[in-house]
Amino acid sequence: MSNGFTSRKFYKIVCSSLLVMSLVACGMESRDHTNPENDVQQEAQVKTKTLVDAIGNKVQVPVNPKRIIASYLEDHLVALGVTPVAQWSVNDGTSIQNYLQDALKDVPVIAHDLPFETVQSYAPDLILMESAAMVEGDKYAQYSKIAPTYVVDKEVNNDWRAELLQIGEVLGMKDQAEDVLKQYDEKIATVKAEIAKQGEMPSTAAIWLVGGSFFVVGENVSSGAVMYEDLGLKVPEVVKEISASATANWSAISLEKLVTLDADYIFLINSDGEKPEVLSDKLWQSVPAVKAGHVYTYSPNESWLYSGAIANTQIIDDIQKVFTK
Repeated sequence: MSNGFTSRKFYKIVCSSLLVMSLVACGMESRDHTNPENDVQQEAQVKTKTLVDAIGNKVQVPVNPKRIIASYLEDHLVALGVTPVAQWSVNDGTSIQNYLQDALKDVPVIAHDLPFETVQSYAPDLILMESAAMVEGDKYAQYSKIAPTYVVDKEVNNDWRAELLQIGEVLGMKDQAEDVLKQYDEKIATVKAEIAKQGEMPSTAAIWLVGGSFFVVGENVSSGAVMYEDLGLKVPEVVKEISASATANWSAISLEKLVTLDADYIFLINSDGEKPEVLSDKLWQSVPAVKAGHVYTYSPNESWLYSGAIANTQIIDDIQKVFTK
């Protein structure tokens, strides 16, 4: 009798356990199938991938970052259709990348040197740094405490194409980055052919006037790369000479040297407002392109001082208007 009771009792316990397990399983199945979107979103939020950045850091990058800070890399983000949570600025936000404001007009500014407390206040889930110089000393460790921090390149003056592709890789948007470059190259080919139809390729120079002083862009950087490498415009000998020893994108050039500038056309970026006194100087008036009436003026709010798919495309548009009227 005791054995029979024990057997029956054991049987009931087993059946009860199986019933509980079945109900739990049904509950799990019901949860999985009634709202699969939530489960997928929750999984995506915590999912990361390990990447090694330009200075050798292993970074756990979110697969789908939503709150990105990428100071001075905004051209690449906008080109990829990504809006950062804060945008680069200097002088307490009075100077920003104006040429990007169609996309960034509602984005708050952050100081270019990315103060730790300010960065933290934006609660980023990914920080992209343009160069190693931005994380010198213990800065990398400090930023990494706030969010995963990825350094895009070692150097300050980077190849914008490689930079775009690298950011596309980090954000899981490699195909989009390649498509941006494809469209850019197609535009280059079209405009270059249009200019060539006008006859011999003209020689050009981009000159920046700021604080009463002149600077000329280098042969292989910024708008210089757009003019000479992309569009195939001729490089003046003076630009070649200055570029050979240049240490920055824009190098100082005296009025006396400008008089010898062998450029058919000058693209002048004027940061000194209307009618700067220096532009009335006899030496400036004797510059060959000035005498020929071949000076085209742009404000610093336009894209000529920047680099990237968007900046360069706008520069090409400006050049196209000059040579294909």
